[in-house]
Amino acid sequence: MEARRRLALLCSHLRPIPTSGTSRFQDNLKPKCCSDVSASDGEKGNQGNDCIFCKIVRGESPALKLYEDDICICILDTNPLSHGHSLIIPKSHFSSLQATPPPVVGAMCSKVPFISNAVMKATGCDSFNLVVNNGAAAGQVIFHTHIHIIPRNAHDCLWSSESLRRRPLQLDQETFQLADRIQEQLVLFSDKSEDGIKGHRCSLVPN
Repeated sequence: MEARRRLALLCSHLRPIPTSGTSRFQDNLKPKCCSDVSASDGEKGNQGNDCIFCKIVRGESPALKLYEDDICICILDTNPLSHGHSLIIPKSHFSSLQATPPPVVGAMCSKVPFISNAVMKATGCDSFNLVVNNGAAAGQVIFHTHIHIIPRNAHDCLWSSESLRRRPLQLDQETFQLADRIQEQLVLFSDKSEDGIKGHRCSLVPN
């Protein structure tokens, strides 16, 4: 099943935390009548009967909705990694972050301080992780772009990678070549936009 496959991928580096009992807001789990969102053929991708997020947006699948505006919705994750784990989802279907138009990404990100503050106060947490699983190798299972807000508590050991020792960046030829290659790609992308970076080469900027 989709939920089990998702947990199997994420649990390789996460430790799920069980959810609490039935909420007094259980009535909100019933499908709600959301307006259908039109999208061009290029935006639809695999939008259709198989996308659970599109079903939630259309009101065809149940979800505990926390927030909604013209661009996005926020729901509680049905397989939470911590108490209050929430998802910010665009109403239009975009299969990945790079396929999502910058104005939509901006609209989603602009809601993070507002929503995360409410989630932290409601859960009693003072920290959270902001995560985007972009692509199968990164653990993306539902190919409708979304942002995770994952409340954290001290010593919850949610991310096993937090115990890994981090190595200082080696400022060698290989690292500078990597930075140059990335900047070359940024220049290529910026040629298609008005506010890209052009003509910049790699340089070491002191902190």
